[in-house]
Amino acid sequence: MPTRKTLSKSDVEISYLEWNKGQNPLLLLHGMADNAWVWSSLGDYLAADYHIIAPDMRGHGESSKPEKDYSFESAIADIEALMEQLGWNAAHVVSHSWTGKLAAIWARQNPKRLKSITLVDPIFIWKMPSLLKLTFPLLYKVLPFLKTMGPFTSYEEAEQQIKQLSQFQDWSAVQQQVFQAGIEQKPDGTWGSKFTISARDGIFDAVLEVPGFITPVDIPALFIQPEKGVNRQDWQIKPYKTNLKNLTFKKLPGNHWPFLTKPAEFNQTVAEFLARQK
Repeated sequence: MPTRKTLSKSDVEISYLEWNKGQNPLLLLHGMADNAWVWSSLGDYLAADYHIIAPDMRGHGESSKPEKDYSFESAIADIEALMEQLGWNAAHVVSHSWTGKLAAIWARQNPKRLKSITLVDPIFIWKMPSLLKLTFPLLYKVLPFLKTMGPFTSYEEAEQQIKQLSQFQDWSAVQQQVFQAGIEQKPDGTWGSKFTISARDGIFDAVLEVPGFITPVDIPALFIQPEKGVNRQDWQIKPYKTNLKNLTFKKLPGNHWPFLTKPAEFNQTVAEFLARQK
């Protein structure tokens, strides 16, 4: 089992899980509305060979939830501060969904920090038209990863509804752990996600305004495309194939959360890619 630790910064505290058996630095970055426990299967699988850190990103899980500042710059600064605390000059990075864009931005801004990047069904890679913001209220209602936010009248209602979502339908021990780590009772007695509305709104604003790629990136990269994921069309994949000059492309079974729904295949794929980067 990993241990829970905290990085204290001047503006926020970042809570993270640590597997500290291996030596090779590895960062695991979860997607929007998730938490560090989504990586528990992969972390256990790779623990013997890697020193693994999986943070709760600001606004998520046990980390601080400021009212403002969910920019990519702040999120990257949080990760850089973690690396400084650990004495890491560089690390392999596995990122999912929204943090796939974060990893792309980080890779072009400070490539020496990343030994490799694994992008798990990333989203929002482009800079998007400002008019798209008008659709955000609709997206907030229909996107499956935001349906975990609630509110729910009771824990039992929350669990019953969450089980219907695609990332939790197997209701495995890991999926239950992720759900329980991400929910809390609110002051009014209702239940809902630890992920905050301020974080949701701030992250959506950032992904709207900042492009993922501006120049090509030479860092070794793995793109994981789940068969039932978000990226199913050639036009969605093209920016990655164009800008990632050292790209490995892998299709896997599962949906947008292959580490929760098809962990055996996912873990093996990541392990094989990372082994080739040593």
